Amino acid sequence: MARPSIDFDSSRYFRADGDLGFYNVGTAPMRLLARRIYADRRESWGLNEAMGFANLLIQDRYLEVKSLAIEVLARYRREFTPRLLPAWKRWLKENHSANWATTDAMCGLLVGPLLVRFPGRRERMRFWARDRNLWVRRASIVGLIPCARTGESLDLVYDIARQLHGDREDLIQKAVGWVLREAGKTDRRRLERYLRAEGPAIPRTTLRYAIERFPERKRRALLAATRTHTRTGTQSVKVRS
Repeated sequence: MARPSIDFDSSRYFRADGDLGFYNVGTAPMRLLARRIYADRRESWGLNEAMGFANLLIQDRYLEVKSLAIEVLARYRREFTPRLLPAWKRWLKENHSANWATTDAMCGLLVGPLLVRFPGRRERMRFWARDRNLWVRRASIVGLIPCARTGESLDLVYDIARQLHGDREDLIQKAVGWVLREAGKTDRRRLERYLRAEGPAIPRTTLRYAIERFPERKRRALLAATRTHTRTGTQSVKVRS
C-alpha cells in the first residue's frame, strides 16, 4: 500500500518525533482498510475485541498502524463506555501516540465522541490538563472540540484554556488557540471578551490561532489590545509579538 518514498517528507510535518515510522500510505486507503476489517469482523467482534485489536496496533512504531487502530475502534463508538477513558489516557501517557497526528485522531474519533455521549466525564479533562505528559495535556483541550463546536461546556473549555496558557510547548499553545477558535464560532463575543480580559497571559501563538476567523480589522485590534507590557522604571516597554 505504500507510495514511493520520494512523494513524502515526514520532516515537513513531524519534528523529531522519536522512533516514529512511516509506510507512506495515504489517509483514504487507511480508512478503506479499516472499513474492510470492520466489515469482515462485525459479526464476531464487539467492543472488547476491537479494543484488544487497537491495544496491539497502537504500540506499533508506524504512524499508519496507529491510525488503523483508531479508525477500527472508532467504528464501535455506539458501544463506548466511560471505562475506556483511562485506557486511552494510558496510551497517551505511555507515548503510544507521541505525535500530534495520532493524538488528534484519538481526540477526534475516540475521546471527543465519548465526552459528547457522557457529559459527566468532561470534568476529567481538568486533571488531564495538569498532567506532566505533553500528549495528555494536548488531549485535555483537543478532546473538547466537539463540545466547543456546538457551544456545550464552554465554561470548562475556557477554564482549561486558561489553565494551559502558561504551557511553553508550542503544540499546546496551538491546540489551545485551535479550540478557542472553535468556541468562538458559536459565541464570538464571548471569545473576544475572554481574549481582552486574559490579554498578556495568552501566548501570541495561541492568540493568532484563536482570532483566525475574525475580520482583519478586528484581528489587528485584538493583537494590539493584548500586547504584553512590562514596566522598567517609569517607562512602559512593549514586548514584540
